Amino acid sequence: MKFVISRSELSDLIKKIQNVVPQNPPMPILSHFLVEADGDELVFTASDLTVGASCRVKAKVLERGALSIPSKRFCQLIRELTDTQIEVFSDESTMVEIQAGSSIFRLHGMDKEGYPALPDLNEAIRFSVESSVLKECLYRTCFAVAKDDSRYALTGILMRIEPEKATFVGTDGKRLAKTEMPLSTTSEATGDYVLPLKAVDEIMKILGEEETATVYLTEDKVGVESGSSLLITKLIADDYPDFTQIANSNSEVEVSLHREELMTLLRQISLFADEEARSVRFSFTPGELILTANTAEVGEGTVSMPINFSSESIEIAFNPHYFQDILRHTRDETLQIGISDPFSPGVLTDSTDSLFILMPMRLNHDA
Repeated sequence: MKFVISRSELSDLIKKIQNVVPQNPPMPILSHFLVEADGDELVFTASDLTVGASCRVKAKVLERGALSIPSKRFCQLIRELTDTQIEVFSDESTMVEIQAGSSIFRLHGMDKEGYPALPDLNEAIRFSVESSVLKECLYRTCFAVAKDDSRYALTGILMRIEPEKATFVGTDGKRLAKTEMPLSTTSEATGDYVLPLKAVDEIMKILGEEETATVYLTEDKVGVESGSSLLITKLIADDYPDFTQIANSNSEVEVSLHREELMTLLRQISLFADEEARSVRFSFTPGELILTANTAEVGEGTVSMPINFSSESIEIAFNPHYFQDILRHTRDETLQIGISDPFSPGVLTDSTDSLFILMPMRLNHDA
């Protein structure tokens, strides 16, 4: 195998797949990239046996072949090189030679035969979606996914496919994010697919190369192809809890909030919130929202902003960091919050089909 490629193109390619490589690989070869050179292109593949990704790039292939290259050291080396062109060569041994200008480096690779192949998607149901819309749906829900939960399904995003729309949901039990996008699919594609969070993060990296992406569905896997990149993930084999009741909850009062102003105030007041309780008191009073927090160790803080509120005063406590997460994952200048009482969840919406639900904290003198 022998090829020549620009350093910038190679760097862009490996950025898309390097995080697929597992931190503690169950097999030594999974700490490697599989590199295949044929015709006028290279294919780089990474896998952790749950998530697999491949990227193609045009290159000057002088000798066809395939080999696995240790990913961590290879990525570190490519980042440090300054030459515009890089030549990679390996003979029938597993030694990989990398030449950049007058510099020569050699890495110990492994035989390609031990590298697991990506699943075949020829029999999968497929449909096309707008890359930017799919990326936005994943972005608006991934932050609410549980990082560690005994309910395995909550560690992933639900993608519910229906004939006319796709619904995406992420929740950790304390907050919920839901959004939708229009879709045109056959009835065969309908169903619930729970995507691991790692796969979602990697899918967002490859989306945006082209105007449309192709989604592949099988009984236990989902694939997403965009431009020269393909990612395939196994699904989380657990039933997603029913979220419809809380998602359809009604609020007695709806208030408009200026997103940037509220984010600034939350950053300030969260400095005074207890690290364990993580609670800030939201006091909705006629014409004004007052945020207060205090701790014995730090002190106390009070901030406020004008709002279009004219009902009877309502006090409710929220986790300021969770509230900031929601604000960061919306785009509008203003958004609406629906509230009822100190014990009911806050329901936030914007001009899109997105819905964010935040469970209240216990309201006490420390909030």
